[in-house]
Amino acid sequence: MNIRTRLTLLFIVIVAIINILASLSIYFFSADYREDSFYNRLSSRANNTAKLLLEVDEVDADLLRRIERNNPMSLSNEKISIFNYRNEILYSSDEDSVIKADIALLNQIRLEGELRFRQGEYEVIGFLFKDRYDRVVVVEAAQDIYGMRKMANLRLILLAVFGVSIFVVSLAGWFFAGKALQPISRVIKRVDEISINRLNLRVDEGAGQDEMAHLAKTFNNMLERLEASFHVQREFIANASHELRTPLTAITGQLEVTLLNERTADGYKKVLESLLEDIRYVNKLSNRLLLLAQTSTEVSKGQGVPLRVDELLWQAREELNKSQSAYDVIIDFDNRLDDERLLTIAGDEALLKVAFINLMENGCKYSPDHRVEVHVKHRPQSLQVDFKDRGIGIPDENLSQIFEPFHRGSNAQHAPGHGIGLSLVWRIVRLHGGNVKVQTRLNKGTTFTVVLPMPS
Repeated sequence: MNIRTRLTLLFIVIVAIINILASLSIYFFSADYREDSFYNRLSSRANNTAKLLLEVDEVDADLLRRIERNNPMSLSNEKISIFNYRNEILYSSDEDSVIKADIALLNQIRLEGELRFRQGEYEVIGFLFKDRYDRVVVVEAAQDIYGMRKMANLRLILLAVFGVSIFVVSLAGWFFAGKALQPISRVIKRVDEISINRLNLRVDEGAGQDEMAHLAKTFNNMLERLEASFHVQREFIANASHELRTPLTAITGQLEVTLLNERTADGYKKVLESLLEDIRYVNKLSNRLLLLAQTSTEVSKGQGVPLRVDELLWQAREELNKSQSAYDVIIDFDNRLDDERLLTIAGDEALLKVAFINLMENGCKYSPDHRVEVHVKHRPQSLQVDFKDRGIGIPDENLSQIFEPFHRGSNAQHAPGHGIGLSLVWRIVRLHGGNVKVQTRLNKGTTFTVVLPMPS
């Protein structure tokens, strides 16, 4: 069952319940009013009849019957009986014995003063007549044929109104539910048109500020992120393919040339050494690509184990010197960092070590003296690590792209590299809830500042 049908049914049920409650209220209030009005008429008729009989000396029972038969104010099938203090009938127009007035009933009327009840199709009232002795009981019964017809007509009218209202509400509910859901239908239709090849399409947000406009904006924000993600993914794959193809092509070319002619042992050795260098390059590139992919899911802000930043920096320098013994990394700590708790952060040891190694390697690689200075400072609720070199610097036009995968500065093409290191650094630091800033002067040097939050 679709939403439009459910909304229409819900609308019908709500209106039906309101209609039923209103109709029942109207009917029962009308029935109560009819009954009360008819009993008042019964009481008035019975009281007048008793007065004629008991207070007018010229009127006896026979004359009273003739008067009542010709009285235009008589009620339908009206029956009246008047009893004295010995429960003997003084007067009765009840020839068919409709009124069943026994001694117990008469005594109850004397006790309560007035009694209203039904006997079959008759409505009966009995009361103690206010004469000088207050001992005469008057009992009158009649049928409210006219009132009952009015109630029957009222029932038919209420049922007809209920049926017509439900029909009208069904049509109106279906129409208005359709109108209310039109924006959703447009969003669904538009989203159905969007595919992997048409991520540039957007949902119409309209000019309103309602929930539908908010939903459309949410969809568009999601589509923008999705489009950007696909763009980055395609660019990443293209760049990765290019970076891998270059050394693999070189390896293939060297092997093909080697197979063309016989060579001496030294010749084969030189070829194998060259191939080994290319394979190491491919292996290093593959490892960095794998790390770049892993940094999307490895750590999130607020997770990780307690780590000492000073120990991570010493380990990073030691590992860098194993492969690059000429690189000189100087590590300096703020004097205020005398408490080891001020050097403790939460994170992933392997990933943070990779980030520090990359920043050290970058600083040494592009500095003429192959030196980088690392300064560790304490900041409120965070730890700041500066990596300062005296290298070639970064051109202003490249600053906005330095953290993108495979991007290399226009003045760094002469140096070996993949363009992945800084992208790895940025992702790792961001995944730890930190930030990376850069200050640079062309041909003067560059300072990368890493700010990592401390556990609360």
